[in-house]
Amino acid sequence: MNTVITSKEEILKTSRKLIRQQGWSAINIRSVAAACGVSVGSIYNYFDSKTALVCATVESVWCEVFQRSEDNVVFQDTEACIAWMYGRMEYGCRQYPGFFTLHSLVFMQEDKSDGKRRMQQTWQHILDGLCSVLKQDTRIRADAFTEQFTAERFANVLFSLLLSALLRQDYDPTAVLEIVRRTLY
Repeated sequence: MNTVITSKEEILKTSRKLIRQQGWSAINIRSVAAACGVSVGSIYNYFDSKTALVCATVESVWCEVFQRSEDNVVFQDTEACIAWMYGRMEYGCRQYPGFFTLHSLVFMQEDKSDGKRRMQQTWQHILDGLCSVLKQDTRIRADAFTEQFTAERFANVLFSLLLSALLRQDYDPTAVLEIVRRTLY
Protein backbone atom coordinates (compact mmCIF):
# COMPACT_ATOMS: atom_id res chain seq x y z
CA MET A 1 0.00 0.00 0.00
CA ASN A 2 1.15 3.51 -0.74
CA THR A 3 2.06 5.25 2.51
CA VAL A 4 2.19 8.72 1.03
CA ILE A 5 0.81 11.15 3.58
CA THR A 6 -2.29 12.94 2.43
CA SER A 7 -3.91 16.07 3.83
CA LYS A 8 -6.86 16.29 6.19
CA GLU A 9 -8.88 17.96 3.45
CA GLU A 10 -8.08 15.14 1.00
CA ILE A 11 -9.23 12.60 3.57
CA LEU A 12 -12.49 14.50 4.07
CA LYS A 13 -12.97 14.90 0.33
CA THR A 14 -12.53 11.14 -0.10
CA SER A 15 -14.91 10.48 2.79
CA ARG A 16 -17.57 12.66 1.16
CA LYS A 17 -17.05 10.77 -2.09
CA LEU A 18 -17.52 7.45 -0.27
CA ILE A 19 -20.78 8.68 1.24
CA ARG A 20 -22.03 9.73 -2.21
CA GLN A 21 -21.08 6.40 -3.76
CA GLN A 22 -21.72 3.87 -1.00
CA GLY A 23 -23.70 5.59 1.73
CA TRP A 24 -23.11 6.39 5.35
CA SER A 25 -21.86 2.96 6.38
CA ALA A 26 -18.84 3.25 4.07
CA ILE A 27 -17.08 5.64 6.43
CA ASN A 28 -14.51 3.88 8.59
CA ILE A 29 -10.76 4.19 9.00
CA ARG A 30 -9.89 1.22 6.77
CA SER A 31 -12.21 2.08 3.88
CA VAL A 32 -11.15 5.71 3.86
CA ALA A 33 -7.46 4.74 4.00
CA ALA A 34 -7.96 2.35 1.09
CA ALA A 35 -9.84 4.96 -0.94
CA CYS A 36 -7.09 7.51 -0.23
CA GLY A 37 -4.37 5.01 -1.12
CA VAL A 38 -2.64 5.46 2.23
CA SER A 39 -2.01 3.33 5.29
CA VAL A 40 -4.48 3.19 8.17
CA GLY A 41 -1.85 4.94 10.29
CA SER A 42 -1.92 7.92 7.94
CA ILE A 43 -5.61 8.41 8.67
CA TYR A 44 -4.88 8.15 12.41
CA ASN A 45 -2.37 11.00 12.01
CA TYR A 46 -5.37 13.26 11.44
CA PHE A 47 -8.24 11.47 13.24
CA ASP A 48 -7.78 9.57 16.47
CA SER A 49 -10.87 7.40 15.99
CA LYS A 50 -13.64 6.46 13.61
CA THR A 51 -15.91 8.78 15.58
CA ALA A 52 -13.55 11.71 14.98
CA LEU A 53 -13.41 10.88 11.26
CA VAL A 54 -17.18 10.58 10.98
CA CYS A 55 -17.76 13.81 12.90
CA ALA A 56 -15.32 15.74 10.73
CA THR A 57 -16.85 14.24 7.59
CA VAL A 58 -20.36 15.26 8.63
CA GLU A 59 -19.17 18.77 9.33
CA SER A 60 -17.46 18.91 5.93
CA VAL A 61 -20.66 17.77 4.19
CA TRP A 62 -22.65 20.52 5.92
CA CYS A 63 -19.98 23.03 4.89
CA GLU A 64 -20.05 21.83 1.29
CA VAL A 65 -23.84 21.88 1.10
CA PHE A 66 -24.15 25.35 2.61
CA GLN A 67 -20.97 26.79 1.11
CA ARG A 68 -21.44 30.53 0.94
CA SER A 69 -22.68 31.76 -2.40
CA GLU A 70 -20.50 34.10 -4.42
CA ASP A 71 -23.64 36.16 -5.04
CA ASN A 72 -23.80 38.54 -2.07
CA VAL A 73 -27.35 39.59 -3.03
CA VAL A 74 -28.46 36.21 -1.62
CA PHE A 75 -27.40 37.38 1.83
CA GLN A 76 -29.04 40.80 1.66
CA ASP A 77 -32.54 39.66 0.77
CA THR A 78 -34.50 37.26 3.01
CA GLU A 79 -36.51 35.71 0.18
CA ALA A 80 -33.41 35.16 -1.97
CA CYS A 81 -31.59 33.64 1.00
CA ILE A 82 -34.41 31.20 1.77
CA ALA A 83 -34.74 30.18 -1.87
CA TRP A 84 -30.96 29.64 -1.99
CA MET A 85 -31.03 27.56 1.21
CA TYR A 86 -33.80 25.31 -0.10
CA GLY A 87 -31.86 24.89 -3.34
CA ARG A 88 -28.76 23.92 -1.35
CA MET A 89 -30.80 21.41 0.67
CA GLU A 90 -31.99 19.83 -2.57
CA TYR A 91 -28.38 19.73 -3.82
CA GLY A 92 -27.30 18.09 -0.54
CA CYS A 93 -29.94 15.39 -0.80
CA ARG A 94 -29.00 14.65 -4.40
CA GLN A 95 -25.29 14.46 -3.57
CA TYR A 96 -25.69 12.64 -0.23
CA PRO A 97 -28.94 10.63 -0.30
CA GLY A 98 -30.33 10.08 3.17
CA PHE A 99 -27.51 12.06 4.77
CA PHE A 100 -29.59 14.65 6.57
CA THR A 101 -31.88 12.14 8.25
CA LEU A 102 -29.25 9.52 9.04
CA HIS A 103 -26.43 11.59 10.46
CA SER A 104 -28.50 13.39 13.06
CA LEU A 105 -29.78 10.04 14.37
CA VAL A 106 -26.21 8.72 14.61
CA PHE A 107 -25.14 11.73 16.66
CA MET A 108 -27.88 11.20 19.23
CA GLN A 109 -25.89 8.27 20.63
CA GLU A 110 -23.87 9.00 23.77
CA ASP A 111 -20.42 8.42 22.26
CA LYS A 112 -21.02 11.08 19.63
CA SER A 113 -20.92 14.16 21.86
CA ASP A 114 -18.24 15.80 19.68
CA GLY A 115 -20.41 15.19 16.63
CA LYS A 116 -23.41 16.72 18.35
CA ARG A 117 -21.31 19.73 19.29
CA ARG A 118 -20.09 20.16 15.71
CA MET A 119 -23.60 19.77 14.32
CA GLN A 120 -24.86 22.39 16.78
CA GLN A 121 -22.03 24.74 15.74
CA THR A 122 -22.89 24.30 12.08
CA TRP A 123 -26.58 24.86 12.78
CA GLN A 124 -25.75 27.94 14.84
CA HIS A 125 -23.70 29.30 11.93
CA ILE A 126 -26.70 28.87 9.62
CA LEU A 127 -29.02 30.44 12.21
CA ASP A 128 -26.65 33.39 12.68
CA GLY A 129 -26.60 33.84 8.91
CA LEU A 130 -30.40 33.96 8.82
CA CYS A 131 -30.41 36.59 11.59
CA SER A 132 -27.85 38.64 9.71
CA VAL A 133 -29.92 38.55 6.52
CA LEU A 134 -33.08 39.52 8.40
CA LYS A 135 -31.30 42.50 9.95
CA GLN A 136 -29.82 43.66 6.61
CA ASP A 137 -32.89 43.22 4.42
CA THR A 138 -33.99 46.78 3.56
CA ARG A 139 -37.38 45.56 2.33
CA ILE A 140 -38.52 44.49 5.80
CA ARG A 141 -41.06 46.85 7.39
CA ALA A 142 -39.60 49.03 10.14
CA ASP A 143 -42.22 47.74 12.61
CA ALA A 144 -41.92 44.05 11.68
CA PHE A 145 -39.86 43.19 14.74
CA THR A 146 -40.66 44.06 18.33
CA GLU A 147 -39.15 43.29 21.74
CA GLN A 148 -41.18 40.08 21.87
CA PHE A 149 -40.91 39.17 18.17
CA THR A 150 -37.25 39.69 17.34
CA ALA A 151 -35.24 38.90 14.24
CA GLU A 152 -33.59 36.13 16.27
CA ARG A 153 -36.94 34.54 17.13
CA PHE A 154 -38.11 34.71 13.54
CA ALA A 155 -34.79 33.24 12.37
CA ASN A 156 -35.43 30.35 14.78
CA VAL A 157 -38.85 29.80 13.21
CA LEU A 158 -37.36 29.87 9.72
CA PHE A 159 -34.59 27.48 10.77
CA SER A 160 -37.11 25.08 12.29
CA LEU A 161 -39.04 25.10 9.03
CA LEU A 162 -35.79 24.46 7.16
CA LEU A 163 -34.93 21.46 9.37
CA SER A 164 -38.45 20.11 8.99
CA ALA A 165 -38.20 20.44 5.21
CA LEU A 166 -34.88 18.57 5.30
CA LEU A 167 -36.43 15.64 7.12
CA ARG A 168 -39.43 15.60 4.78
CA GLN A 169 -37.18 16.09 1.75
CA ASP A 170 -39.41 18.96 0.66
CA TYR A 171 -37.37 21.52 -1.27
CA ASP A 172 -40.17 23.83 -2.34
CA PRO A 173 -39.76 27.12 -0.45
CA THR A 174 -43.12 28.54 -1.59
CA ALA A 175 -44.93 28.23 1.75
CA VAL A 176 -41.99 29.60 3.75
CA LEU A 177 -41.61 32.51 1.35
CA GLU A 178 -45.32 33.30 1.78
CA ILE A 179 -44.85 33.33 5.58
CA VAL A 180 -41.95 35.76 5.16
CA ARG A 181 -43.95 38.04 2.87
CA ARG A 182 -46.98 38.15 5.14
CA THR A 183 -44.94 38.62 8.29
CA LEU A 184 -42.22 41.04 7.25
CA TYR A 185 -43.20 43.08 4.20
